[in-house]
Amino acid sequence: MEYNKLASVTGLGGLFELLSSKSDGAVVRSLEDNSTKFVSSRIHNFSHLESIEVYTVKDNVNLVDVFLAMKASSEKLPDAGNPKAVKAYFEKVYPDMDFSRVYASDMKKMIKWYEILVKNEVEIKLSEIPASADDAEVAAPAVTKAKPAEQKAAPAKSNAPAKKINTPRKMA
Repeated sequence: MEYNKLASVTGLGGLFELLSSKSDGAVVRSLEDNSTKFVSSRIHNFSHLESIEVYTVKDNVNLVDVFLAMKASSEKLPDAGNPKAVKAYFEKVYPDMDFSRVYASDMKKMIKWYEILVKNEVEIKLSEIPASADDAEVAAPAVTKAKPAEQKAAPAKSNAPAKKINTPRKMA
């Protein structure tokens, strides 16, 4: 299981692996009970773990940085139900966190998510990005090739008024 396929879904507890996406939602698998279900994007929002950032006193950091600090720490994970213990834990493990903007509920969620990741033996790392200029040049042509296809797919705008077409309607 790859970290870049994991997401949080609003209204549903825990973490989910995105199995496939549809135009109106996604098929996800729960990391807690391995149940698979369709989740509508009309009702729920998806947050990829890779895209979540945490406020710090300096620049925002990716959630991966916090998880890696938790992994490297010798501190025992606190009970997520005790907000004071959770805050004390993060003050030791990740002292640069901006505790005025990161709420206790957020820290509680980070602990629960970390426990789920460890239980499912997920390797906590961001997707590979090109490290050097040579790698970036190799990736650039793929982006330029994709642009013309996107431009063809978009309808051309014109200043002419839209024509009204009368079509017969099928009555039930």
